[in-house]
Amino acid sequence: MQVILMETVAKLGRLGEIVNVKSGYARNYLIPQGKAQRATEQTIAEFETRRAELEQKQADVQAAAQAIAERLEGLMLQISQKTSSDGKLFGSVTNANIAEALNEQGFAIEKSMIRMPHGQLKQVGDYPIKVVLHGDISAQITVSVLGEATI
Repeated sequence: MQVILMETVAKLGRLGEIVNVKSGYARNYLIPQGKAQRATEQTIAEFETRRAELEQKQADVQAAAQAIAERLEGLMLQISQKTSSDGKLFGSVTNANIAEALNEQGFAIEKSMIRMPHGQLKQVGDYPIKVVLHGDISAQITVSVLGEATI
């Protein structure tokens, strides 16, 4: 299915590009989220009339994401979990835990924005975590998992 992108979508294309995607991806994700429209002559003409407005909106979103990325870059986040005597956690630290800790510090971060390259954190230590804010804009933070002794 051919769609015209109404905003930049990571690993797919930039604003205004006409791309071929699987119909399920278009119907279930891109079109309902407002990220794309079917590429018909009418929607392409409508897009061209709104192009400047959409580009300005995209630039504003990217500027806001860049500002948050600059504040986040190099941040050290400490999360305490109960541990056993050998340093293994009871449970694990997930992207939801990291998002919650960042939200407590005043950052509006969703758990889907957090990329954990090695999966959930299951031991005490420092881990580099990537936070993807918008398309190509991301920040690298360090999550320090601290152990709480259990009795």
